[in-house]
Amino acid sequence: MQPSRMTRFWSKLILCVLVVMVLGASGGFVTVKSIPGWYASLTKPPGTPPNTVFGPVWSVLYLMIGVSLARVWHFVPGGTEKRRALIRFAIQLVLNLAWSPVFFGAHLIAPALVVIVTLWVMILLTILAFKPLDRTAAWLLAPYLGWVSYATYLNTGFLVVNAATGNP
Repeated sequence: MQPSRMTRFWSKLILCVLVVMVLGASGGFVTVKSIPGWYASLTKPPGTPPNTVFGPVWSVLYLMIGVSLARVWHFVPGGTEKRRALIRFAIQLVLNLAWSPVFFGAHLIAPALVVIVTLWVMILLTILAFKPLDRTAAWLLAPYLGWVSYATYLNTGFLVVNAATGNP
C-alpha cells in the first residue's frame, strides 16, 4: 500500500523540522558555555534583549525554517530551479550554524559579523529562490531574515561598543 501524498508530506515535514532544530540547537552548546564569562563581560549595545529571549525566538524560527524546507522539498517538482533554491538554503543553514562557534566559541566578533552579513545575504537569496517555487515557503523565511537583521545590528553593536571600551 502506497502512502498518501499528505502522509509523505508530514513525514518530510517532521524530518525537516527535526533536522533543522537539532542542528540549530547544536549552536546552543557553544553559546551556553560563553554566556556567564566572556559574553557577560562584554558591553552590550542598546536594544540587547535578555538572554532568555534567544532560545524561544530561535525555536520558533527553526520550526518555520524546517516547514519552509519541507514545502519546497515536497511540493516543488524537481529541476534546476529547485536544486538552486535548495543549494542556497543549504549554504544559509551552514552559515547559520557557523555564527555561534565564531562569535561565542572563538570570541571573534568581527569575523562573526562577516559570517552574519553573508548569512543575511544568503537568506535573502533563498527567499528570492523559493518565492517563484512556493510563496508560502518564501514567506516562512521572512521572520528569520528580520531576526538576522536584528542580530546583525547586535553583532555590529558589540563590535563597536567593545572596541571603544577596549573589551575583547
